[in-house]
Parts: sequence; structure tokens; C-alpha cells
Amino acid sequence: MAALTDIFDRTAIHWRERLTLIVDMMREMSRQTDPQAMVRAYSTRVRSIVPADRMLSLSRRDLEQPQFRITRFSGWKEQVNPWKDKERLPLISGGLLGGLLYSDEPHIIDDLRLEPDDPAHEYLHGQRSLAAVPLFDRGVALNMVVLARNSPRAFVHEQFPDYVWMANLFGRATHSLILSQEVRQAYNALDHEMKVVADIQRALLPAELPRIPHMDLAAHYQTSSRAGGDYYDFFPLSNGRWGVLIADASGHGTPAAVIMAITHAIVHAGPSPDGPPADMLRRLNTQMAERYTATLGAFVTAFYGIFDPATMRLTYASAGHHAPRLKRCEDGSMAALDGAGGLPLGIIPDAAYSDATHVLRPGDQIIFYTDGVTEATNAAGEMFGVKRLDEVLGACRPYVDQLFTAVLEALKSFTGDRPADDDRTMVVAKIT
Repeated sequence: MAALTDIFDRTAIHWRERLTLIVDMMREMSRQTDPQAMVRAYSTRVRSIVPADRMLSLSRRDLEQPQFRITRFSGWKEQVNPWKDKERLPLISGGLLGGLLYSDEPHIIDDLRLEPDDPAHEYLHGQRSLAAVPLFDRGVALNMVVLARNSPRAFVHEQFPDYVWMANLFGRATHSLILSQEVRQAYNALDHEMKVVADIQRALLPAELPRIPHMDLAAHYQTSSRAGGDYYDFFPLSNGRWGVLIADASGHGTPAAVIMAITHAIVHAGPSPDGPPADMLRRLNTQMAERYTATLGAFVTAFYGIFDPATMRLTYASAGHHAPRLKRCEDGSMAALDGAGGLPLGIIPDAAYSDATHVLRPGDQIIFYTDGVTEATNAAGEMFGVKRLDEVLGACRPYVDQLFTAVLEALKSFTGDRPADDDRTMVVAKIT
């Protein structure tokens, strides 16, 4: 009883000694990361400051009155983890313990007498006094701690309120730890799924860049999260021509990645995109709008061009996508491939698209990009913008890798350590 008096009777010892006991206990509780270990450590502490010959824990979670489970009992040689092995715990109905638990109130029984047929008799026979402390969750005593002594009137009524607040504070701490553990497990499971989605998504991109006569290529692909909605692709066509596609699904993360995968599937499941670029965009748009995106409020911007190395012509069509930037090193001019436009894919099934043609020349530099590049922001909230992209593109470099590296360095220098808010994709081309 001395230890009990020390911790709860403020007149027994100096307040600094009581404070040391409490701080040591709180410090130990704060180190725990596993609920089962936390309860074990707490029970050891409580037994040293609240003398009891028997100790039980009860739970009515997910049960209907008068049922409850014994989750812990000081008489067990092996304690069961109630969060992992709930079905191993005794399921009891009614009796003294059931009445105490479902009353939603704290109780002290100074002279405990049990009938032999009471379910509590197995756990409390020989005990003469009892203290029942409800543990509240959303105003209801879903759990209860029961302390028992083998002598009558063993619990000091004046100290009983301290039992209640101490036990409930610990109960809330345990509940918070359980929730934290569940959130961590859910996050890990979700993160694993996102990694799988990202791996699948990246598998849909070209494993390597094609070797196209008179066009050297480099590509950059960076998602703002595990998976993203940007997409680029190349298609070998008849007569030595090559198709170049870059697209950007609306939104971010997994939803955008799903739309990106649908776009990839439609492109590759249909006939070869050998005809005019506008024809492929019309086919993509019709299937997406009629089957997938129109009711979801999702859409895809896309730019599709066909390059003919024999004639150096790039014929292209656009579905609401940012126009690629063209630097003509021969005369120093800067231009945008914006001669053809149309609505983003998937909004209305009968959207119209048209073609435009641009004759390329040796030395020309082209950047196909998604809006995550030009809309990348720095710490001050400023956007990288088309102007800065043109400044990098404006310096004529002999090799595509040099241009590619220069753009990435400029972007990194501008954004610093700020994480990407949107997916960033570039396909850089140098006409040779």
C-alpha cells in the first residue's frame, strides 16, 4: 500500500518524488511502438503503484450486450495479443463483469461476494474487493480494467478518481498507437501497390529510343508521385517514316496513370497509326470519349507527328497539347509547332482534328514536352515558363545530349530542391 499512497496521496511524499515517478512512467510509455509491448510495460508499472491481487481487462468491441471478452488476466501464464489473436480470447456473456462493463460507469465494490455460477467466479474467486475502471471511446466504455484484492475495503475511495483518469489517458494513448500502426500498415500496402502501378506504367514506355535517320533523340520522364499520367511513344511506319507521340492525362497519380494506360492500349490495339496524324487522334478521341473519359471528367492532351526522313517533313496534329518548341539553328529563328489544334481527347466523341506540315532542316532543335516542364515552380511560386525553355533551346548545340542536359540543368537550377508538382516529360530531338 505504501507505493499506492506515494503516487496518489499528495501528502505522503514530496511532490518532486511523485513527479519523478510519473515522468519515468510517461517516458517509458512514449518509447513504445508496439501496442502489446506498451500494455505489458504499463501493466508492470501499474502493479508497482496500484496494489492488486488480480487484474483483468475486458472488451465489448464489435459485440452485442451482454457479450464481452476477457482480453487480459493476471492469472494467465501466457498473455494473448488481443489485436492479432482475438478469437483465442474467452467469450463471456453477462454476470457481474458484463453488468459492470455495460453500465458505462466506474465502480468500487468493498465487499465482493460472487455466486459460484457467475462467469466472473473463475477469475475472481477468493477476492473480497473490486475496482472497475471503464475506458471510454466516443463516450462509451468499450473496454474496462478490473482490479481485485483478497481483502474487503482495500481500495481507497478518495484515490479512485485518479485510477479513472490515469487508465483512460493510457487507453487513449494505446488507441492512438494502434491507429498509428494501422495507418502505417495501410500506407505500406498502398505504397507497395503504387510501386507496382509505377513499374507497370514505366513498362508501357519505350524500353529504348529508336534510331531514326536524321533525328537524334533524348527523353526525360519524371512523375510527381509513384505513378503519373504522362506518356510518350514511337511507331515505325511504312516507307521508313516514324510516328512520335507525347500525351498528358489530366490529374495526377494513379487515376492519371490508369488513363495513360488506356491511351496506350487504344493506340497499340488498333491499326498501325500509319495514316494522317489527325486520323489517329480522331480514333483515340472517339474511343476514349465513348467508353472511358466523358463521364469521368477526365481527358488527355496529345501531340502526334509523323517524321519522314526522306523528305525531312514533320506532319502533325494536336489535341489541346502544348506546341513543341522549334529552334532553327540555320537562321536563329524560334517557332512553335502550332499549326494544327483541337480539343483534348476524351471530352466529346466527334471532335475535329486537322494536320499541319513543317519541313525540318539540319541543325533544327525540337522539344516536345508536357506542361509539368513549363509550369514547374520555384520556392517563390514562379513558373519556369516557355520563355526560359526557349532561352535554353536558343543556344545551338551540336549534339542532342548536350541540349537535353542543358534543359535539365536549367530546370533543376530554377526549381532547386522543390519536389515536382506535376509529371515532367520531354522528348528532345536534333535534326542531323
